[in-house]
Amino acid sequence: MNERKDILIANTLADIGKGEFAEYLCHAYCHRGSCEFTYNNNVYRLTAGECLIIRRGDLVEEVKESNDFLVDVVYVTPEFIEVSTPQTNYGMKGSIALFNDPIMHLTPDQQKVCALDFDYIKRRLALSTHNFHRDAMINAIQCMIIDFFDFHASLYGNEKITLQYADLMDRFMALLERGDFRQNREIGYYADKLCVTSKYLSEVCKKVTGFPANYWINRFTILDISRQLRDKKLSFTELTDLYGFSSPSYFSRYVQKYLGAPPSDFRE
Repeated sequence: MNERKDILIANTLADIGKGEFAEYLCHAYCHRGSCEFTYNNNVYRLTAGECLIIRRGDLVEEVKESNDFLVDVVYVTPEFIEVSTPQTNYGMKGSIALFNDPIMHLTPDQQKVCALDFDYIKRRLALSTHNFHRDAMINAIQCMIIDFFDFHASLYGNEKITLQYADLMDRFMALLERGDFRQNREIGYYADKLCVTSKYLSEVCKKVTGFPANYWINRFTILDISRQLRDKKLSFTELTDLYGFSSPSYFSRYVQKYLGAPPSDFRE
């Protein structure tokens, strides 16, 4: 992993979902002015004191920034987000809500915290000669994520999200939250548990969150694996058994695919 490539800084939203930013998650904080855009076929307006989180830039269209628009934008690869995500699955519920409205309307105190998070990330990223730069950036991104969780929980509460198909999504998430993904990563397993077809479960997931069921199964898995790799308590062989992989080499290929680096890189 190269944090200089995993984290990109910008001062405009005009390029979201385009070129080098296509695969990045977008986090923005508006200091002044406004920006209108279409996301998932709905029109939104980002104004001063609000933050924006968009997982899929390809769903953004028709970006129109005001002449006085001043924004801090932090683009982060999905792989670096996974490594930096704290030990909570609140992000799953937040992601569902943010898919429907990617803007959080912050209180004055929250605005100060958000602005500090973005400034800290920019300052730390510039310190490229730091001997532990990657760890420092993981810490900086994690602070931002934790604050986003806090903003969302404070603004919207921790209760279950009342969306269409919420009951099915809540039960699906409950299976993932209890750790079923460690030995079961086939969608058919969850469909059977929920008494629906695999196709229906995936369609509901995509309708509510923008991503199919397999995405969420893998998301929980790689979040958990990245934590275990950083914790260093279990050997690679033990991790292979814990997650039900047939061999250490298969486990290594899975980590390489979804985290962008072999398991050994997380233990250096």
